[in-house]
Amino acid sequence: MPYETIVYEEDGPVGTLTLNRPDDGNMFTPVMCHEVRDCIDAIRRETRTRVLVLTGAGEKFFCIGGRKEGMEDTLLYAGVIPALDMYESIDRLQKPVIASVNGFAVGGGNVLQLMCDLTIAKQSAVFRQVGPAMGSFDASYGTWYLEDAIGKKRAKDMWFTNRKVGADEALAMGLINRVVPDDELAVATRELALELAERGPFALAALKAAFGARHGGVAGLGRVSHDLLLRGYLETEESKELSAAFGERRKPDPDKFGH
Repeated sequence: MPYETIVYEEDGPVGTLTLNRPDDGNMFTPVMCHEVRDCIDAIRRETRTRVLVLTGAGEKFFCIGGRKEGMEDTLLYAGVIPALDMYESIDRLQKPVIASVNGFAVGGGNVLQLMCDLTIAKQSAVFRQVGPAMGSFDASYGTWYLEDAIGKKRAKDMWFTNRKVGADEALAMGLINRVVPDDELAVATRELALELAERGPFALAALKAAFGARHGGVAGLGRVSHDLLLRGYLETEESKELSAAFGERRKPDPDKFGH
């Protein structure tokens, strides 16, 4: 389907979602947040795409966060922060998400790459949190996930001082996974995505749910127990025999349970 603020493309098992507001730093608006969420929810329901790449349009910006004015209006009148829905859609997707950081990842843009499972960045990429300098903050994923990635002291340093962190330092502190020359980012991202596409999708989904269970609370534990354990159980001979017996109104045959 056509989108106003993003572009989604499929190439084999890899889907690429591009934040498409390069003239405004790929800054997200309420519309973009909803479009990203809707796109990812659609990917969750189909089986063609096994790995998702998230990147920004242009050569300078991955994403420089959210447009404060639009976010304030949405929070005031609707009682929601649309960025949280967008972040959580990445967390809920039972497929690997790779952030391909092609420039500045600032504020909510840095949180966005943190929400992705892996991050590969070009050499000139810059990471920064700016909330306290512009009258804002993130007391949820932007603090929890940043602390998990780089430790409390470093996370506080990024949030309190708002200093810029280059790609090499980001790699050294554990903020990202890989750094490549600027002109090799697209190829390196594609290679990594294809490598993940060869891994067992159920195993990757289980690992992703397990990693996210602590921050997800009851909902996170539910994704592990319901989405994954149930999904695995439905493929067993036991489940198939019980389902068939129920539909055929007969007693199940325990010898077909496969244990």
